[in-house]
Order: sequence, then C-alpha cells, then structure tokens
Amino acid sequence: MKKMMFVMVLVLMGSVQVSAQNVKVDDKELIGTWYMESMQWEGEKKTVCGKSTGYTQFKYYGADGEYACAELALTKEGKVVVMPHEYGTYTFKDGWYSEMGREKIKDAIVWIDKTTTKGTWKKRHDIWKKVSLPDKVVKYIVNCCKMKDTPADVQQMIKQNLFK
Repeated sequence: MKKMMFVMVLVLMGSVQVSAQNVKVDDKELIGTWYMESMQWEGEKKTVCGKSTGYTQFKYYGADGEYACAELALTKEGKVVVMPHEYGTYTFKDGWYSEMGREKIKDAIVWIDKTTTKGTWKKRHDIWKKVSLPDKVVKYIVNCCKMKDTPADVQQMIKQNLFK
C-alpha cells in the first residue's frame, strides 16, 4: 500500500511539473518593465539579485517594439548607478524572440507564469520578474539607454578637446 501511495504521489508531482512547464501566456504580457531576479552561469552558484547583492538588470518592452536594457547597481553609499546596455527594438511572437535586430531565437523567453520568465543568454540562466514602476523611473532609465551611444559630432568634439 505504501509503495502504491508513493507511486501515485510521484505521478501526481510529475503531472503538476509538466503543466507548470507548459504555461501559455499571451505574447503581449511581455510589454512593460522587468527586473532580473536571479542569474546563474553554468557551473557556478545562483546569484539572487537585489538589495543583498546591490545589482540587478532592467528591461523595458514597449507596445510599439521599443526595447531598453540597463544594469543597475547600488554603491556603498546607497546611490543607484544606471549603466545603459542597449536601446533599440525587439520582436516576440509565438515564442520567437529577437532584440536589437539579432537573429530570432525560439524559447529565449519561457513563461513560468504571467509575471515571471526564464531564459538563457550565452551560458547564463536568468529569471526575470515583471514590475510596475513609476513612469518617471521608466522614462529616466530608458533615456539613459538612449544616450548610451554618444552622437558622432559629440564624440568628435570630445576627442578634439579632451584627447589632444
């Protein structure tokens, strides 16, 4: 009897796990702001992002395909440092994802639930959580990302005046 109960529990656990892996969430749920909850490089220990590490990442997905990505860090003094990573466009349809015009990848973003995704970038496995942020914060970080690439004329003036 105990063996039978054990087998039934295993079967039930397996079916729950399978249904959790087949979560179907509408593509439009990606629209909004996301932060990296954790990351784990293959062969290394999982890093939980946030206050304990003073590090996380931010992604913005606009309804019109606008995309922004930044790293965020806390200094020892408690100041937030925004490090723009990318600004451009993204596409996401039927599990196929592309950002910045790169080749589309199937299952680069996998839904865990409506507000949680997982994915792999190179050999790093990430968990992302959707977060509601004040518009002022989103606009600021997105604008930082837009300014990542210094305009060519400003580049030239900096070179001429500071790198003589």
